[in-house]
Amino acid sequence: AEFQDYIYPGLVSTGKVENGDDKPYHTVINGENYHALKALTFTHKGKIDAIYIDPPYNTGAKDWKYNNDFVDKEDPYRHSKWLSFMYKRLSIAKNLLKPDGVLICTIDKNEQENLGLLLREIFFEKTVICVSIIHNPGGIQGDNFSYTNEFAYFVYPKKGVYISKKESEDNKPRAFRDWGKPTSKRSSTKTMFYPIFVKNNKIIGFGDVCDDDFHPKKSNIILKNGVIAVYPIDNDGVERKWRFKRDSVEEIAEELICKNIKNEISIFRIKKNYRWKTVWTDKKYSANTFGTKLLNNIIKGNFPFPKSLYAVMDCIKAVLHDKNNSIILDFFAGSGTTGHAVLELNKNDNGNRKFILCTNNEDNNNDGLGVAEDICYKRISKLIKGYKGIRDKKFHKGLGGNLSYFKTIFCPSSITDKNKKLLLSEIKDMLCIKEGKFNKIKENKDFSIYGNKEGYMGIIYNHQEIENFKKEIYKIDGKFNIYIFSLGEDDFEEEFEVFSKKIKILPLPDAILRAYNKIFNR
Repeated sequence: AEFQDYIYPGLVSTGKVENGDDKPYHTVINGENYHALKALTFTHKGKIDAIYIDPPYNTGAKDWKYNNDFVDKEDPYRHSKWLSFMYKRLSIAKNLLKPDGVLICTIDKNEQENLGLLLREIFFEKTVICVSIIHNPGGIQGDNFSYTNEFAYFVYPKKGVYISKKESEDNKPRAFRDWGKPTSKRSSTKTMFYPIFVKNNKIIGFGDVCDDDFHPKKSNIILKNGVIAVYPIDNDGVERKWRFKRDSVEEIAEELICKNIKNEISIFRIKKNYRWKTVWTDKKYSANTFGTKLLNNIIKGNFPFPKSLYAVMDCIKAVLHDKNNSIILDFFAGSGTTGHAVLELNKNDNGNRKFILCTNNEDNNNDGLGVAEDICYKRISKLIKGYKGIRDKKFHKGLGGNLSYFKTIFCPSSITDKNKKLLLSEIKDMLCIKEGKFNKIKENKDFSIYGNKEGYMGIIYNHQEIENFKKEIYKIDGKFNIYIFSLGEDDFEEEFEVFSKKIKILPLPDAILRAYNKIFNR
């Protein structure tokens, strides 16, 4: 079976891109995503706002491996192997999501139905909805059909609204009075017949639903102080209805405007937002134009089938419309399109979203280029700093932000003093990821201090140096999470009693071991 090695995975920093600003620190992890997910259970359990993944589609064209071997199209266990592969990863990923977190998973026809069943099994307490995205308008020839679309599953809590509305690209005013069909008459929905009050060509309020025996003789009734009561009555005097009930019209009041037509006030609506449809057809979702061609303008080297930047951006916008401080995880990151999408969204609204990308470093095209090192990390680095386009020869301004690059490492799972010390030696970078603090304030062989505008983190490797550590934090105004290494069960609370209001103590490595053991039931 896959990955029976009982090891504790860790993460070690191997590179950075820094702009010297207070923009978010993003993360790229080079390693097998199964192990990366395990490491993230310590650093990000219950912290992820959204997961976007584009797993291997299992086409049978040697596009993914199981137990280090490509799965052939004729393999009789092809689909069950893919399901086992996905089950292990999705089960761990579920622990990383916040209670209101959302998962998005794209797939093609080969495993679409199986994926839907798997998601409903793992996320049984959530809603699972499938959206079709036209990503190849020209079509891919099949035996009987030409395939133009792929699918995106959205998984979110059953109660509440988790999918935003889409900004309208059509600003054409449309009549707010219903008309032209039998159901447009007042008698079909009585709660949609009420006056809209207008003064100086502006809407100032809404009246109550009219009594059944009240029948205004015309659409505009002049009241006191220049106020006009406008009713949904057509030119022939037929009583119609508005398009919203009285108890919900105020929700879209700012979208309503007045027009003076033939000396009468009429009400129109300029709809600002629409619900996302279950079929996405925009040209910007083309994976060739806004995936392959876009990527080839940023970096050298081929990557098969990168996603359209705008398809990923819209998926993220749909679920994180009002969360511009969120954390987005992609553990099938490939060329890094999810990271690119987050950087663009941050630029557009000055947001502080952070991404974590996990991908292996395989040479998928036998061109000597590793996916993590030479494709994903390089792409994100250039996007942050700015780059000259390979094809268009134009300079593209950097999108900003900071980036840390990590590789997965491993420590034995047997809990001995020797292995605890080994784990500690490899844990500093994981704690930086966990706390989101990468700015080094002070570091020596006995302790480290990192911080950002939200607070500080201290790591004490030698508890005999606590007094010297305390001298350093006297100088710093801010809250601290302090990790202290001990082979025993000391809590060190008395040592820091004077700081009790500004610190939280977390003994090492027990905090890590407990986290792993709880996740994996060891």
